[in-house]
Amino acid sequence: MTGLAAVGAIVGVLLVGLVVLVRKPANTRSVLRWSALAITALVAAVLVPFTVDDSGTAASYLLGVPVVAALLPVLAQWVGRLTVVADLMAALILTGWGLLLGLGIGVAFLPAVILLIASAAGTWAPRPSTT
Repeated sequence: MTGLAAVGAIVGVLLVGLVVLVRKPANTRSVLRWSALAITALVAAVLVPFTVDDSGTAASYLLGVPVVAALLPVLAQWVGRLTVVADLMAALILTGWGLLLGLGIGVAFLPAVILLIASAAGTWAPRPSTT
């Protein structure tokens, strides 16, 4: 089950990357943040039955921490402050949580980190000239 969720997350990240490269949306960072949240939430939803069977009530925080971490950049964007810090903090939390649970369900949460790092890196990317 974890392998299926991890492969699905990787495919999702690749599809988002392809859409961003082909379509070049004006709000690329927003697309990356929302996609990271969606992929993380879908991975958590897929892993719920497996995690509840294995860990019982601990599944709430085993799956909840990555979803809340992926929600932070979206909330920061909504508030309009510290978006880069939120991107990097969420990427750090997801990476740490993924490595902590690496032998179990944690691997499936790692692909979303790529989108959050890309969102943070988009801040320093050169902007096209308007002249």
